[in-house]
Amino acid sequence: MARKPPRTDIDESLVRVTKPRTSAVGVPAVLHALQVANEQMGVARSLQTLVRVNQKDGFDCPGCAWPEEDKRHIAEFCENGAKAVAEEATLRRVGPEFFAAHSVAELRAHDEWWLGQQGRLTHPMILEEGASHYRPLSWDDALDEIAAAMRGLDDPDEAVFYTSGRTSNEAAFLYQLLVRGLGTNNLPDCSNMCHESSGSALTETIGIGKGTVSIDDIHDADLLIVAGQNPGTNHPRMLSALEKAKRRGATIIAANPLPEAGLLRFENPQTPRGVGFGGTKLADLFVQIRLGGDQALFQAIGAHLLEAEAERGGVLDHEFLARHTSGFEAYRTAMADASWPAFAEATGLSESELRRVGEAVRLSKATVVCWAMGLTQHKHSVPMLRDVVNVLLLQGNIGRRGAGLCPVRGHSNVQGDRTVGIYEKPSAAFLDALDAEFSFSAPRAHGLDTVGAIRAMRDGRVRFFMGMGGNFVSATPDTAVVEEGMSRVELSVQVSTKLNRSHVVTGRRAIILPTLGRTDRDRRGGREQRVTVEDSMGAVHASRGRLAPPSEELLSEVAIVARLCDRVFGGASGDPGSRAPQADWQAFERDYALIRGCIERVVPGFDGYETRIDRGGTLHLPNGPRDARRFATPDGRARFTVNALEFPRIPPGRLLLQTIRSHDQYNTTVYGKDDRYRGIHGGRRVVLVAPSDLVALGFAEGDIADLVSEWTQPDGAVQERRAAAFRLVAYPTPPGNAAAYYPETNVLVPLDSVADVSGTPTSKSVVVRLERRSAAAGAA
Repeated sequence: MARKPPRTDIDESLVRVTKPRTSAVGVPAVLHALQVANEQMGVARSLQTLVRVNQKDGFDCPGCAWPEEDKRHIAEFCENGAKAVAEEATLRRVGPEFFAAHSVAELRAHDEWWLGQQGRLTHPMILEEGASHYRPLSWDDALDEIAAAMRGLDDPDEAVFYTSGRTSNEAAFLYQLLVRGLGTNNLPDCSNMCHESSGSALTETIGIGKGTVSIDDIHDADLLIVAGQNPGTNHPRMLSALEKAKRRGATIIAANPLPEAGLLRFENPQTPRGVGFGGTKLADLFVQIRLGGDQALFQAIGAHLLEAEAERGGVLDHEFLARHTSGFEAYRTAMADASWPAFAEATGLSESELRRVGEAVRLSKATVVCWAMGLTQHKHSVPMLRDVVNVLLLQGNIGRRGAGLCPVRGHSNVQGDRTVGIYEKPSAAFLDALDAEFSFSAPRAHGLDTVGAIRAMRDGRVRFFMGMGGNFVSATPDTAVVEEGMSRVELSVQVSTKLNRSHVVTGRRAIILPTLGRTDRDRRGGREQRVTVEDSMGAVHASRGRLAPPSEELLSEVAIVARLCDRVFGGASGDPGSRAPQADWQAFERDYALIRGCIERVVPGFDGYETRIDRGGTLHLPNGPRDARRFATPDGRARFTVNALEFPRIPPGRLLLQTIRSHDQYNTTVYGKDDRYRGIHGGRRVVLVAPSDLVALGFAEGDIADLVSEWTQPDGAVQERRAAAFRLVAYPTPPGNAAAYYPETNVLVPLDSVADVSGTPTSKSVVVRLERRSAAAGAA
């Protein structure tokens, strides 16, 4: 029997700290996953659901985007995947009676964990301006209200349409069509806050904003560098792939500020070795690098390779360089002036440590570099990632088996959403194809990304906000500014499965549209529908839920958007020059295959879409660099770039903070109170600080302090932001660096502190000071 939801928030006074773990997963992970599943779903429902996760005839895990092999294990999920499924398939419900019993002010006072634990949303709800409580309304009334608000805008650019990476290809494609039919490209998404820097750097250098590896390349790599990533918590199924690579003789180098358990040793619970014999050591070398020092690391690797080539030859792939690249001579000249003392200062590593990494790359026959937010959320992230590309180009490690670039995505379809058009800066080719398919003229002016949308809300230029999934208010930077901006919006709409802070910090009016999740059966048009998703390596496959929906009132995301399109565009004249797209919206709702047919005709690479996803099949999207060493750059070659070395300078008496996830968390969804790999139990308001920094700053472990961020604006003025009452934990992080969980620390990230080129918030480079709490202030 599932447990009832908690009655109170997390009690931060009960935080307990133990020694960090040095291995990940194992039997404790299995037991914890089953415990959470039982609490949310009960035993029978847990078994019924978990055996379908990531299976060819089942549903795609709503967690991360790590790909599956063609041959599946009966338990094709990880601990955090099981938590994600349990949260969605929970037996707990949030219906009209819940909202009648709890005012919005009361709900706003609760933390994210409490809100998320209440259960699945079951009915459309509306919060009228000035009202204290949400009230239920019919689907027709809800959609009529939304359509009227959209049609009533003076300018389509007064609307913002956010997308979470959980949205299916079919729903995302229809959603972007709704938005562009309205007349705007204001389509911010969660990619803007995570891998936008990857897309920017890769598009510029190799002509595609995606990685260049397959799952087989991970298994076949001779060397894997895992940088700025914590797979044990954020992508646990990646550990099985790393273990397989190790069994085949691969070397793994982990470069990260924190010594994460999942980078060190993996106790695979599906093998005897993992259960009773200590598991598999993963990292042959752990390189503890300072925050923001990764560009220096990869420049040092490049300099080492060039020096070795000059001394003894045989290091570089000269045929690849001559046939497939441009800019090599300029890069080589720039690296000849490289400063090893500067590399050491930026990374916190000695020259010998840096050269050890460089030598491992020199000796490797096939190298893969994997990365995540640790590399993408700095001011200099784009040049940093250009230098990652430079290193792989030197030895021809793109378009070679067992080699390539591997940006590890978070949400299970964040890459797919971008593929099918969720992008504020769409290409002319995409828009031309969209126009031809739907007989209208899509807007060409670029729209707002996430930070741009927040600025527009702050300035009162947004009247309508719609979130397709996600938790915009909590996921974004500069929380106070976001909340103030959202309060100025006339109508905010959230399409959601569960309660979160974006339902209680709203526009002047707000509507909640409850929707089906991945685990739910979607019966529409007299048949069960399926949707598709794209994994982190460009493979598209079907997903079909099997559970009875939590309520007969729920609509799928596809149905919600199709009905909105029908209301907003239903009266279009059919004139090819019309701004409104022409389609049979009701037919789209009845048969999602019709939407996939449109995707096939609009988006290159989806040939034979329906046939190829039948019976558990996979559609592998074309990838020029990987498939044929073909680069869609202006000169048709992969581009070496020359990038000035950048790294954060930390002022005296200050720390550089990175925001991180706990192990009981997926993005802003908080599953529980623990981060057991790091030894944090029972709470979240902690900050991990090097012991030497605690002493130098006059603090002791266990003290309670406010975190105050300091950001120097272009005019020289310093802005401060405060996150109150964090417990100080002595932790093996590099001196000068610190770490704390988001979304609690998103309030510290300045809205205007973004990565050059990509505009990604700099959540891994926040300058903070510790300010002692007075006895009167307490631990809050």
